[in-house]
Amino acid sequence: MSGPAAVASHLRIAGVNWVGVLLGVLGLLVGIGLGVAAAALQRRSRQVDRLTVPERRELVVPEGVRHVLAVIRSAGVVAGPHDEVIESTPLALNLGLTRGSRIVVPRLLELVRQARQTQQMIAEEVDVRRGSRIADTDLLLDIRVAPMSDGIVLVLADDLTDARRVEATRRDFVANVSHELKTPIGAIALLAEAVGEAADDAEAVRRFASRIEIESARLVDLVSQIIVLSRLQADDPMGRAEPVAVDDILAEGVDRCRVDAERQQVMITIAGDQGLYVAGNQLQLSTAIGNLVENALVYSEPGARVVVAARRQIHNADDYVDITVSDNGIGIPPDHLERIFERFYRVDYARSRANGGSGLGLSIVKHIATVHHGEVLVWSQPGRGSTFTMRLPEHQPLRPTTEAATQDATPDEKTVEDRDDAVVSAAGSDPSRS
Repeated sequence: MSGPAAVASHLRIAGVNWVGVLLGVLGLLVGIGLGVAAAALQRRSRQVDRLTVPERRELVVPEGVRHVLAVIRSAGVVAGPHDEVIESTPLALNLGLTRGSRIVVPRLLELVRQARQTQQMIAEEVDVRRGSRIADTDLLLDIRVAPMSDGIVLVLADDLTDARRVEATRRDFVANVSHELKTPIGAIALLAEAVGEAADDAEAVRRFASRIEIESARLVDLVSQIIVLSRLQADDPMGRAEPVAVDDILAEGVDRCRVDAERQQVMITIAGDQGLYVAGNQLQLSTAIGNLVENALVYSEPGARVVVAARRQIHNADDYVDITVSDNGIGIPPDHLERIFERFYRVDYARSRANGGSGLGLSIVKHIATVHHGEVLVWSQPGRGSTFTMRLPEHQPLRPTTEAATQDATPDEKTVEDRDDAVVSAAGSDPSRS
């Protein structure tokens, strides 16, 4: 092909090639533009991240606050401008104020936001439920919330739960003491009036005088028990603890009750292991044993037997001395077991008053055991009797060598097995009473 037709053909082919080239260049430019735009967006995103994210991460506790939180007794929380926790003391975590980076107590979170908004310090007592069950106890917290710079808020909290419980106990104690004192005092006043009216009747005067003597003795015993309890609460025997021979406190506690036991025709026997020691105050421990023996006598019938024993036991890999007071008396109903250590609580009020009981004996025992780092346990069945166990950490003083100890052994130390048999026979077959 030649001439004009050939030229036209070449021009058409060249035009098509130029169009393809132009389209390719255009696509390349579009691709480059999109790439540049994506890179710009990515750079902008990184710039935004650098402007925002580090701002939260770089939040620090104001200077000096961390040192103050480390030395004060209050629970401390430092909340950021977005309510995030940037500092929290271990006590705040234990009280359940924070979890991770969150404040989990709704009312506390409200106070934080309110303080940040008003720029004023807020103080309030807040009840905080520990757990979700009905049986879970509430905490009473004294909370102070103070705003700081940059939206940071400082929270301080003190646990007032024990103080509230002590105050409630004090009120109950005062009310109970007033009632218990009013009874014998009122009886003495009435009897004194009756004596005056029966001045011409010698027999009536003697009868009323006998009742006055009984009520006076009950009043003296009650006041004495209150004084003992108040002294125990003000004393810490473990601050100046001494090694105490268990044999001695058993003998002292039993001797205190010998006369009452003979009058009630109840036999008291000492049994168990010998040579055991605990740490603490000998007078307090012998008082606790005496109270347990007196309690056993009150609820025992004539001809009954009370066995006081001590044994070395191992609980959770630690050595303890279990001091048990067992009786085969009337026993305690199950619904009374949880309350018998309450002050002024009596299982059988009439029997207790007839025997001069104040209702403070077992509460004193529990307090003495607690301050000696021990506990009191009870097993009882109506008609079978009761066993009270005071469990105390064993104290092991320096002992002589084995050979010397063997030579110095007394005849009593060789009859431990016979003494154990006496306890088993008194406690019955129930293993919980041993």
